[in-house]
Amino acid sequence: MKQNYQEFVIRDWQKSDRDGAAEVIRQVLEEYGLPWQPNLADRDVIEVESTYLEMGGEFWVVEQQGEIVGTAAYQPIARGQNAVEIRKMYLLPTVRGRGLGVYLLEQLEQTIAIKDYQEIWIETATVLKEAVRLYELNNYKPASGVETARCDLVYLKRLQHHQPNKK
Repeated sequence: MKQNYQEFVIRDWQKSDRDGAAEVIRQVLEEYGLPWQPNLADRDVIEVESTYLEMGGEFWVVEQQGEIVGTAAYQPIARGQNAVEIRKMYLLPTVRGRGLGVYLLEQLEQTIAIKDYQEIWIETATVLKEAVRLYELNNYKPASGVETARCDLVYLKRLQHHQPNKK
């Protein structure tokens, strides 16, 4: 996956992105007073290959002039029915407010729908007000069953499947 949005490049994660992606996530968590947990909730950022790529998920980075300024990912999960969880959707403060979060969420949803998943789950924290608002405005409904210690909210969106147009 590689595409452009405004001056940003959104592309598949590569091994050389490990430190840059982790640093974006660490900075955003700390900005909101949440802990960076490389051995717990954030271990997936250190182990992208085994956590996402080998499990049928994807991990994307957002670049601006060659620098990583954001991340977004999803992975299949056992909860729900034929479900994935959107994870690690973080943008540095310098690139927020330009529609990038909405665009990333739309791209994730389209990619997930093409793969015939039926549900998208998201865990987040109340303090991440912009993220909570983004999910609620995009028809994610409150659910229960938080599995990540620093999160206190769970959202669920059921995907409507349409028959693809035959060409």
